Amino acid sequence: MILKWIFDRMVALIGFMFLWPVLLVVAIMVKVKMPGGPAFFVQKRVGKGGKLFNCHKFRTMTMHHNGSTVSVAGDSRITPLGAILRHYKLDELPGLWDVLIGNMSFVGPRPDVPGYADKLTGDDRDVLKLRPGITGPATLKYRLEDEMISEYVSKKQTEGDKRPMQEIATEYNDTVIYPDKVRLNCYYYRHYSFIKDIEMIFATVFGFRIKFAGEEF
Repeated sequence: MILKWIFDRMVALIGFMFLWPVLLVVAIMVKVKMPGGPAFFVQKRVGKGGKLFNCHKFRTMTMHHNGSTVSVAGDSRITPLGAILRHYKLDELPGLWDVLIGNMSFVGPRPDVPGYADKLTGDDRDVLKLRPGITGPATLKYRLEDEMISEYVSKKQTEGDKRPMQEIATEYNDTVIYPDKVRLNCYYYRHYSFIKDIEMIFATVFGFRIKFAGEEF
């Protein structure tokens, strides 16, 4: 994957050169629209080989919330500006820095919080052989993940489920979405293609669908 390594750093550097005005404007908007906290959200995530690193994003939530790692569309923790940043993936732009310094790649599994990565067993731990990515097959399949979880929560509540929204959302993520993401990311590791990386980057930027692992998303 030497070509992937070279590509990541070259494109990340070029990205900074062209996108720094966008990064600056978004950072200012976050500070103005969401006062009382930093523009950037920095959190320990699990990287290649299971090593922890600081993952950078633009902050999209209020400063005081319950800390759940699973969010849904309309979540009260997410600010109006944060919802826009999430929808258009602009909150991921600071990840260019993580790619540039080698903690992440443009394409790969999303970086997990330690609690989830610790649950990986057997062949599923192949995911940890990859650098986490800004985008990837699982990211593309679940590009509207917040909305999907929100629909599931609404369905369960309509059926009479009285549990808190976050509990229902976490259950759906842990039993359905997360295992499927692991499956897709393991397939990506075992069938790596640089050409497919390029296709997934374009699919992320321009919003078109791709075929991967026998699916189209």
